[in-house]
Amino acid sequence: MTGSAAPSSFRLAYVPGVTPAKWVRIWNERFPDVPLTLHAVTAAEAPELLRDGGADAGFVRLPVDREFFSAIPLYTEATVVVVPKDHVISAVEEVTTEDLADEVVFHPLDDVLGWERPPGQPGFERPATTADAVELVAANVGLLVVPQSLARLHHRKDLTYRTLVDAPQSSVALSWPEEATTDLVEDFIGVVRGRTVNSTRGRTTSQAPAAKEQPRRKRPESGGGAARGGAGRRGTSGGAKGAKGSKGGAQRGKPRRRS
Repeated sequence: MTGSAAPSSFRLAYVPGVTPAKWVRIWNERFPDVPLTLHAVTAAEAPELLRDGGADAGFVRLPVDREFFSAIPLYTEATVVVVPKDHVISAVEEVTTEDLADEVVFHPLDDVLGWERPPGQPGFERPATTADAVELVAANVGLLVVPQSLARLHHRKDLTYRTLVDAPQSSVALSWPEEATTDLVEDFIGVVRGRTVNSTRGRTTSQAPAAKEQPRRKRPESGGGAARGGAGRRGTSGGAKGAKGSKGGAQRGKPRRRS
């Protein structure tokens, strides 16, 4: 269903770790009459907010219910382990889950990696949030595995992170209720996909008047001006030769004087 009446603003949800600033800037430049409002939500809250109509679209973490939502996957993040700066893991560039076997690894309730079995030894409790788990890592009582963007979001000077090469990864997508694919949603899809203002796709360009087709230049027909011109040149040349030939012919034809 495509909406015809434009709302007062475009409402965009986004989950922790996603930075929508670039797309917001392009939207504001391209659609200054339609303000974009941001709604920061947790990964678990995002689908329900979209389902209930609290936002028009959102940057979410996959998977989503594809029977209800449309989704455009954007990128997949590296997974990292967050450790204190003086931890032995900080001396290497990357580690495996086997390297964490003897470590306490916290598994917060808002985890987005969907582990079948988290690596390492379980903590004494499951922290409520990733932010709480980061505090426990800073207290040097365990480690934390998260997508790289969340490690950056919760950066601390006393912590660092290293790539975990064999862990599940988290993908980010632009998603919206399929039955609520409005004109503004289509416009935002164009922004995210990098379409230009003059792109042939999207509502704003499809409604623009079509460019007038330039008339094709007509090729000269056989026997046209160019042909006539060529014939004229050939005629002139031929005429000159003919005149010379006639002169020569007159000389050859002149009778000799009798002695």
